Amino acid sequence: MTAIRILGIDPGLRQTGFGVIEKTGEKLHYIASGTIKTTTGKGADIEDLPSRLKIILDSLFEVIDTYAPQQVAVEKVFVNVNPQSTLLLGQARGAAISAAVIRNLTVAEYTALQVKQSVVGNGHAAKEQVQEMVKRLLKLPATPSPDSADALACAICHAHGGQGLGKLATAGFRVRGGRLI
Repeated sequence: MTAIRILGIDPGLRQTGFGVIEKTGEKLHYIASGTIKTTTGKGADIEDLPSRLKIILDSLFEVIDTYAPQQVAVEKVFVNVNPQSTLLLGQARGAAISAAVIRNLTVAEYTALQVKQSVVGNGHAAKEQVQEMVKRLLKLPATPSPDSADALACAICHAHGGQGLGKLATAGFRVRGGRLI
């Protein structure tokens, strides 16, 4: 059986989560996860947007070079109440996608709703529920940080063909117009 290594990315301008899993057959295996921080942690952020985007880009190059994923899954940006925040998040997301395509990797995109539905079975699940299900699905000894959990959840969603647990409910049945027939 061929193993597929997937890098999940939860983009953010202050913190970008990443998670690497491997899918062999129907089994998922945890490889690595973490958070890329563009803040100093002392309340003084790096104010220069290009510098923050470079940290994201360079750090993801390092993750890609270290763990050699074959595919990348990135969470799509939702429209925030604050348009400025949405634009900044979009730029962080652009840096993440750029890192993948510069390394010649295919990129799949999923909404937060799709990711949560895939991992928890509820598209409106709380962050804590996502963290707990990621821990269970990957048999982790501890609960991952929220950003790492979201990135791992994105990779799990991709590993499940973007359908995840919803796919299991209709296995062996024909579906038309969202209804079983």
